[in-house]
Amino acid sequence: MKITFLGGGNMANALIGGMLKRGFAAADISVVDPGSEARERLQQAYSVRCEASAAALADAGDLLVLAVKPQQMREACAPLGEKLGQAVVVSIAAGLDLTTLSRFLGGHRRIVRCMPNTPALIGAGITGLCALPEVDAAGRAAADRVLAAVGSTVWIDDEARMDGVTALSGSGPAYVFLFIEALQQAAADLGFTAEQGRQLAIETVQGAAALAAQSSEPASVLRERVTSKGGTTEAALRTMAAAGVKEGIVAGVKAAEARGRELGKLLGAG
Repeated sequence: MKITFLGGGNMANALIGGMLKRGFAAADISVVDPGSEARERLQQAYSVRCEASAAALADAGDLLVLAVKPQQMREACAPLGEKLGQAVVVSIAAGLDLTTLSRFLGGHRRIVRCMPNTPALIGAGITGLCALPEVDAAGRAAADRVLAAVGSTVWIDDEARMDGVTALSGSGPAYVFLFIEALQQAAADLGFTAEQGRQLAIETVQGAAALAAQSSEPASVLRERVTSKGGTTEAALRTMAAAGVKEGIVAGVKAAEARGRELGKLLGAG
């Protein structure tokens, strides 16, 4: 399978690194990026073919990954023209819906829209994907194989849910980092050193997430098991409830979803 990346930034770098670890051949991967620094970095790290412009490509290959910023997508897609052929196009740009992407690509319909998240940079990502009907089972499998190189994948049947994927898992690492930040601040207030607070906070989050992943029980049940009546955890949770912590998180995710829909309309206008 011949794969072309349009854009050579951090996510493209993570995907290429993950793909090579999963058995993809460097000779089958091309990257188009106008930045000489990005091209040099990718060539040195992975020995993949790099070009400054899509004009240098004979075709887009079997699968084209759109890894440029949403605001740059229209301009970046313009030179592709007849180079697409029957390629499956995989977009990892936030906010741009399938209809808009098809318009930018001159009516091409073999498109998969994806939303990875930043833990993909260390191979621990989660990516939501959805596709136009013109993408057959083989095309979906090809897209899945690429994104699975940096973590888990979840296919979404209704594209309207993709803004929710962005709000939950795309933006989600920031929510977790905020929680870690709060734990570290509390640790400092309680007299722990910065390194002690960091270790206690991060490893608590890692352990709790691992326990939740391995358990078949809902998070609410796991929470209740840690919460003894009249104990320290109950005191903490009661205070957090009074401060509206859970409600604030839910409201925040919904705000992110609404903003995603709003940005999608703005990006797709014209």
